Amino acid sequence: MVWASFALLATLAGPVPPLQLVAMSFGVSFGATLALWLWRGAPVIRYFRQPTPVWALGIFSMFGYHFLYFLGIGLVPPVEVSLANSIWPLLIVLLSGLATGEPLRWWHLAGVSAGLLGVVVLITKGFSVLSFGQGAALGYAAALGAALIWAIYSVGSRRFHRVPTETVGGFCGATALLALGCHLALEPTVWPATPVAWLAIALLGLGPLGGAFFAWDHGMKRGNIRALSGLSYGTALLSTLVLIAAGKAEATPTVGLGCLAIVGGAVLASRDLWRRA
Repeated sequence: MVWASFALLATLAGPVPPLQLVAMSFGVSFGATLALWLWRGAPVIRYFRQPTPVWALGIFSMFGYHFLYFLGIGLVPPVEVSLANSIWPLLIVLLSGLATGEPLRWWHLAGVSAGLLGVVVLITKGFSVLSFGQGAALGYAAALGAALIWAIYSVGSRRFHRVPTETVGGFCGATALLALGCHLALEPTVWPATPVAWLAIALLGLGPLGGAFFAWDHGMKRGNIRALSGLSYGTALLSTLVLIAAGKAEATPTVGLGCLAIVGGAVLASRDLWRRA
């Protein structure tokens, strides 16, 4: 649910360069996490004592995903970036069978395929737009690259199921430092121009780039990966509705059709959960 606000908040942050936005947002996330650790008297050092592969996966994924996502937001309308990026549940379902050995059922594949069809319908405006300019092509490529990175991270988290979820806070801090260094070397600094932009960055760090990560990490390590991935297609629907409500996207019959396919796919792919219930 929290991720549904991601595209809108990234848009409201204004023309902040992507690396700077990653650094600022994750700086907020790490600051809030560190304050919570200290308030609870948690063993902070323990969360940082993790194997190198754990750090490599976490930092590469969080830095790479969000840099590409924010890059796409600057090139393509936010609703289209959000929808193109929402292919990651399909990638998780496909990769999870290879990485974890857990079986894929027909409803997993049918559900994520229906969700993918809905995404394609939305992006192509009912298959009426099948070619893009150079900037749009780069924007969509960035969104799809981000989706692949997030799928790899999510499935990889399952393999490191013994690593405490609190370590995600360390990933956020390291990502903020890496993004800051890259920003200072490669980008001009553009500070948010309005209180709304500052608030959007703070909310990014506390929600989509903060608390949501901890919940997702716990779900990937303890829950049913395919069912959770199928349900995650609902993020694309909610994100679209949020952007429409905020005046950042237009409500059309094509949007309704695409969203219907996404919701139907999510229900089907999450059959494991509702059958058990």
